Amino acid sequence: MPTFQQFTMPDAGEGLTEADIITWMVGPGDTVEVNQPIVEIETAKSLVELPCPFDGVVSRLLAQEGETVDVGAPILEVDVDPNGEAPAEPAPSADAATAPAAAPAAAPASPAHDVPAQDAPVPSADAAAGSSSDEGSGAVLVGYGVRAGSAQRRPRNADALEPVGGAQDLGDYPVLAKPPVRKLARDLGVDLTTVTPSGPGGLVTREDVEQHVKATAAQTLATYPGDDQPWLETGTTQGDGRTTRVPVKSVRKRTAEAMVQSAFTAPHVTEFHTVDVTETMNLVAKLKQDRDFQDVRVTPLLIVAKALLLAVRRHPEINAAWDEDAQEIVYKHYVNLGIAASTPRGLVVPNIKDAHRLPLHALAVELQHLTAEARAGKLPPAAMTDGTITITNVGALGIDTGTPILNPGEAAILAFGAVRQQPWVHEGEIKVRWVTQLALSFDHRLVDGELGARVLYDVGRVMEDPAQGLVWA
Repeated sequence: MPTFQQFTMPDAGEGLTEADIITWMVGPGDTVEVNQPIVEIETAKSLVELPCPFDGVVSRLLAQEGETVDVGAPILEVDVDPNGEAPAEPAPSADAATAPAAAPAAAPASPAHDVPAQDAPVPSADAAAGSSSDEGSGAVLVGYGVRAGSAQRRPRNADALEPVGGAQDLGDYPVLAKPPVRKLARDLGVDLTTVTPSGPGGLVTREDVEQHVKATAAQTLATYPGDDQPWLETGTTQGDGRTTRVPVKSVRKRTAEAMVQSAFTAPHVTEFHTVDVTETMNLVAKLKQDRDFQDVRVTPLLIVAKALLLAVRRHPEINAAWDEDAQEIVYKHYVNLGIAASTPRGLVVPNIKDAHRLPLHALAVELQHLTAEARAGKLPPAAMTDGTITITNVGALGIDTGTPILNPGEAAILAFGAVRQQPWVHEGEIKVRWVTQLALSFDHRLVDGELGARVLYDVGRVMEDPAQGLVWA
């Protein structure tokens, strides 16, 4: 006989309590195998494909796409023994086979006829139609209401008000409107039964028609919901098209919670530094021509990442966290370098594990891989846990600088601004140089202004003269 097993929502990350069903890859009746991907879910950290733990046939989907499901709640039911035979039902006895069916319980007597309902004749379609058109009959078919002719009409006034539309056929009061108003409605394609009257006695006026046209006409909007706006996919667009409401879920919800917690828990301080990065741009150009770097995309962000890692090595106290519950400062002797990435589902901050151990080429490979996976929404949950310090590349969007908010659990975040050619005093002369702005936000409970300044200055030194990195390495 069939044997059913239920698959429950697992904890796809560290301590997650819920996840959203994004896409089912199977449906009822589909055959599934162990480890076959069956559903894509979105957690607070990433998109994850869940494998099936059973062999069998899907019997039911217990959660719908777009639904938020608690960890531990069943989401799928599988028949793991689809070829099992159900026990045969006992054959009816001869007496039972020949016995007449039990008569249904008698219905209450009709108010008009003292006859049980089951004995009453069922009228044919022709008879029903005839009874509805019989002027002398007062019979009413259940569900159809009284005949149209039985409704009391309003008297027409001297201006020849006439019913419009199907109101008379429905047995309702007719729409009252003067002939010029009815003509205006016809010309404008307006159904007068949809117009709210404002005239005396329920009279539809010219102003009513014009106001209705104005209220229902297509409106010019600044933006329109469409396929080019994936953030609206899960939303509901209002009837007038002017707003779309999207539930706050998953990545966006967790990002909002984390940013509020960070902003109102850790006292933020931001320091700024403008740097001549001409030598960094020259190095990037050389690396792009280097055979050892042909398999990766080299950008100034790579040099910034390496510069920050060197600065952390020189000032390890910047690589810390504040443990409020234990009232302790946790100094970390490894660097999991976070890279803030903007995705269609919101901001995520995956990190490169043990980035301090990587040479420049390996760091470039990890940076490229991490960014691509983040934008594709395919990061494993572990990639976004245990970060120690973060870079946000606002310059990729043409922004000069900003005051970034700390990633929760970290003591500092570096904003890397746009690299631009500007007049700059170099070796006593004004020249056109590549210039950028760096901004370091830090938790003032952990990092004093002097420490923050030293870290920011050291990043700038490597950006100004990449050879300095060889000395510190």
